Amino acid sequence: MSGGLYSTENKDFDKTLDLTKLKPYGDTMNDGKVQTSFTLPVEDNEKGVEAAIQLAKAMGLKDPNVAHHEALDKEFTFYVVYGSLIHTVNYEEIHVQTVEVDTMDMKEVGEYIKEHIKREVVIIGASTGTDAHTVGIDAIMNMKGFAGHYGLERYDMIDAYNLGSQVENEEFIKKAIELKADVLLVSQTVTQKDVHIQNLTNLVELLEAEGLRDKVILVCGGPRITHELAKELGYDAGFGPGKYADDVASFAVTEIVARGLQ
Repeated sequence: MSGGLYSTENKDFDKTLDLTKLKPYGDTMNDGKVQTSFTLPVEDNEKGVEAAIQLAKAMGLKDPNVAHHEALDKEFTFYVVYGSLIHTVNYEEIHVQTVEVDTMDMKEVGEYIKEHIKREVVIIGASTGTDAHTVGIDAIMNMKGFAGHYGLERYDMIDAYNLGSQVENEEFIKKAIELKADVLLVSQTVTQKDVHIQNLTNLVELLEAEGLRDKVILVCGGPRITHELAKELGYDAGFGPGKYADDVASFAVTEIVARGLQ
């Protein structure tokens, strides 16, 4: 952020801020300054630049300026556009479903399990369906974890099993039964054509058919997963970007106790 007229260090930094008409902040309050980028399947020429400007105006940008354009191929051009957004949102009326749990660290989770569950918690995780990506499930499960947050395999009172990627839902459930899993973690990275929605829904339906849904804690996660979406699909919780093993573990163990599954 620029060092312009406002300092966010001052709690009373602007009298003109109206959260009922919230706009992006660039250099001055309410200026609506934004940057957007996109690719058009056209040649890199003046006509393409004008097309980018007209699209930006249609998006609601006032006085758009193409700051950069570059040919990616003969018929594809990348554009970076600046402008002032004319739209606003009422921040005061926004309500978001979130996972409401106090996050415990690895040691605290272990102590909670010893005190309230009194046995190891079995957690299995996988990228199910055709999803071949493991970065998400590995960040939560692997012992080394991610971004300074150890994975579930390092937790003393958690018996964690990372089944990897491209695990069919039927096989995932079979393994859950075999290991007597308390918690099932599903990672979904691929979201084209809502394939993740179909796969996540299928898992819930299979668990219900087996009479297992109410006997396990079911959690999904991924870059396009929200808690609200997860709940709509029949999951107990959903975790998106910026969440780690301690967030997932804290929810899982407290939910086990809350539902009397210990």
